[in-house]
Amino acid sequence: MDYLRLMRLPNVFTAWADVTMGYLFVHHVLGPWHVFAWLAAASGCVYTAGMILNDVWDCERDRHERPERPLPAGRIAPAAARRWGWGLLAVGVVCGWMAGLTAGPLPWRSGTVVTLLAACVLLYDGGLKLLVLGPLGMGACRFLNVLLGMSTGPAWPAEPSLLGYGPPHLVAAGGIGVYIVGVTWFARREARTSRRLALTGACAVLLGGVALLGALPTVLPPALTGRFVPAHSWLLLLSVLGLVIARRCVLAILDPSPQRVRDAVRNCLWSLIVLDAAVALLVSPPGWSLLIVTYLLPTVVLGQWIEST
Repeated sequence: MDYLRLMRLPNVFTAWADVTMGYLFVHHVLGPWHVFAWLAAASGCVYTAGMILNDVWDCERDRHERPERPLPAGRIAPAAARRWGWGLLAVGVVCGWMAGLTAGPLPWRSGTVVTLLAACVLLYDGGLKLLVLGPLGMGACRFLNVLLGMSTGPAWPAEPSLLGYGPPHLVAAGGIGVYIVGVTWFARREARTSRRLALTGACAVLLGGVALLGALPTVLPPALTGRFVPAHSWLLLLSVLGLVIARRCVLAILDPSPQRVRDAVRNCLWSLIVLDAAVALLVSPPGWSLLIVTYLLPTVVLGQWIEST
């Protein structure tokens, strides 16, 4: 159980939701299954490695702020956690390269993206999180995680493009990335009373990420626009999701106590699964979106015993 707490196991399903959405964005179905499995394994391993190494590097600070965590409490040795974290990171990078080499028109792209993702994780854990640019680092990790899910799809046939990704891919991944920038900013002082002004700015940023996702219908190829769900209905759904997320954030702004802020952050993280499902609904048959929504079940159940933040 201590290792599962160290890995923040409930949050792994949010990483898988990103990859599943990205995969559906370019393939519209979860096939071939073995390729998707490589990508899911890569994302899960890199994510959990990042959680473990984060606590390894934060061990001394957690002795004062979070003494109940496995490492400062002495229930797991830092050396063992370090080996576990680096091992998972290496396995994740290998799985990402395998996904590209076994399928996809651009066999180098999956490996390149997962390597960049691993580098961003190490950069964030290694000290960027302490700087003002910390939330941007975490947002970059989520941005790359979505692009990892998209990495075995076809190259964008027109300009502009980046590593073969076109505007629709970058808007979808960017919306999730901006959303996580706001969530990370919101959580920066969750161990103590937060500042209302900072929470308000963070809330505006994460809702800006939701708004960026709302621009997707304007950049999708004509063949996909309105194919699975009318654009106006989808925008209404996204607006409702945004209001639900904003409500919990506003409650934390009014009462910026550590527990209220943590509740809001946990709600934002869990809502990420629903946002991914909403994006998938726009580009794939509804059944696949329902599959992503089912990721909420283990996330919520495990979250009763394992802290998400």
